[in-house]
Amino acid sequence: MSGILAINSCDTKDLELTNPNELSPETFFKTPAQVQSSVNATYANLQVLGLYARHSFFALDLMGHDAEANSQLEGNKVPFTNFSFDGGSDIIQMYWEACFLGISKANFVLQNEEKIQALPNTELSQEQKNKFLAEAHFMRAYYYFLLVPRFGDLPIYTKQTIIGAARSPKEEVYKLITDDFDFASKNLLSKSVEQKGRATKEAAFAYLGKALLYQKKYDEALTAFNNVTGFTLENNFFNNFRDDTEHGPESIFEVEFDEKLGTGNKWDGNSGIEGTGYAETTLRGQEYGMAAKDWFNVYPNEDLVKAYEPGDKRYKATFIFPGDVYGGGFVMPAAERQGRKAGWYKYQNYYQREFEVNDSSINFKVMRYSDVLLMKAECENQRAGGVQSTAIGYINEVRFRANVPLLATNLSKDDVFNAIVHERQVEFAGEQLRFDDLIRWDKAGTELVKYGFQVGKSELWPIPNRETTSNPNIKPSDNNPGY
Repeated sequence: MSGILAINSCDTKDLELTNPNELSPETFFKTPAQVQSSVNATYANLQVLGLYARHSFFALDLMGHDAEANSQLEGNKVPFTNFSFDGGSDIIQMYWEACFLGISKANFVLQNEEKIQALPNTELSQEQKNKFLAEAHFMRAYYYFLLVPRFGDLPIYTKQTIIGAARSPKEEVYKLITDDFDFASKNLLSKSVEQKGRATKEAAFAYLGKALLYQKKYDEALTAFNNVTGFTLENNFFNNFRDDTEHGPESIFEVEFDEKLGTGNKWDGNSGIEGTGYAETTLRGQEYGMAAKDWFNVYPNEDLVKAYEPGDKRYKATFIFPGDVYGGGFVMPAAERQGRKAGWYKYQNYYQREFEVNDSSINFKVMRYSDVLLMKAECENQRAGGVQSTAIGYINEVRFRANVPLLATNLSKDDVFNAIVHERQVEFAGEQLRFDDLIRWDKAGTELVKYGFQVGKSELWPIPNRETTSNPNIKPSDNNPGY
């Protein structure tokens, strides 16, 4: 992989940003605008095809079997339905490279901290300097947190170059992640005062807690989660997945999209990883859409559809069915399309138009307050000396919004755990969380074995062939088990 940094803008709704493509590397960090531009660039890789613009939602929803493949699904995505992917997967390669280029951009900021600190405080206050550096720490941690569940041991880069390092144990990677999120939590601004689209103090605490939870450090995770304050659940669950209700009371961190700012060339190979130019839309709506003109490449798993309790308001906010009226009077084709009984409604534009198009502006709400509540419940239930009734209270906050019966307060630890497993499945359907949940709960071997999951292999992706053939310190023999 090239170690050359690609600087780009990350335009977000309600956020005025400078285009760093107009700057040369020699001029960076001489003005506040240049500092901000370099930080903005760290966000841009989230919007590429290798991540939230296209491939990552397919890969994770298919592996977690929230989504199933229709017959026309592209061949490079089919292996994620049956865990037959290998190091030659272009999707895995793009995911790897998009994340490491994002890490490189964050490191470009951090290795120039001295230049940033040298700017007069009259031009850029100390609080702003610390905030921008904290954003770079947050984004480096975020990209590594996307990588470590997929690949395990990883090269650790703390300088701009992203080529040639050997893999470090995942425990060391998690140490970098938690240190970065911890720094960010101490120096970022709160959501109440930060511009929309940027990382906040609460987002850093939420991801710090999540990284600790993934390591089963329940007490430390709970301490981090308890710092995520000032949030409430949306009264209407579906408001989390509309374009016109973004950054609402439940939203902690979002990946931004806005087609008004520019769609770029989605099919340019560089748009898969680099985050250059303006590519402010995702294909999520078109890919998952069920209406007659939509691509309908995947459909909801029937077991998932059946998992909802009677009266659960999330059911109709997540799925759409033949014959349903939507978008102010349109009717989903009454004949079951391709024999499918349900399509996706969550993250679709059906509330405002009849058909999907290639450009969707709906942000990905990658951290919601309901996630924090259910992770707090899990920490409380699993930690030594935890109080099950407290955990149940967190679960019931989520269930109350869904209009399903509240749990009794005298459940056993096992009963509470099972309730968390159920609640996360129905709350986060189609949000790319199911696979990682099943892995960390050691349930994938039973839940996913019928789809081809192999214990001891399928938990991780292979290191891409391009890395094992170009990096002298990561040979094919160093790959993950089974690849």
